[in-house]
Amino acid sequence: MKIALGCDHGGLEHKNAIGEFLKEQGFEVVDFGIYEQVSVDYPDIAKKVCESIQKGETERGILVCGTGIGMSIAANKYKGIRAAACSEHFSAKFTRLHNNSNILCLGGRVIGVGTALELAELFVNTEFEGGRHQKRVDKISETEK
Repeated sequence: MKIALGCDHGGLEHKNAIGEFLKEQGFEVVDFGIYEQVSVDYPDIAKKVCESIQKGETERGILVCGTGIGMSIAANKYKGIRAAACSEHFSAKFTRLHNNSNILCLGGRVIGVGTALELAELFVNTEFEGGRHQKRVDKISETEK
């Protein structure tokens, strides 16, 4: 699986750690930045990750900002993107199981790196259940038309 990563200045340490972790787990990682501690506008990074998923270049994404909220708001503006800001294990798992989310948003100022790695692992290794949940995801997709 190919995973897109991106962050603003509030998530650089977490993004770098997640990227290395996912590579060690055998995932292909496409890093859309940032690469050094500089202030950037999170919507610019979210755009790169979302467009990569929309074009089919990557399958899922992980975005990190200070809280995860800004990235999730920006990402959810893109057609076909279902981004979830998560800070604990249950939500990171069930956003995949029930919502078929394709982007996980994390807060570099909210959770530690260890928790971020655990949530990323849950997100990339959990498959969508489909079934009764598919009709709900379809209803969300209908609003984009």
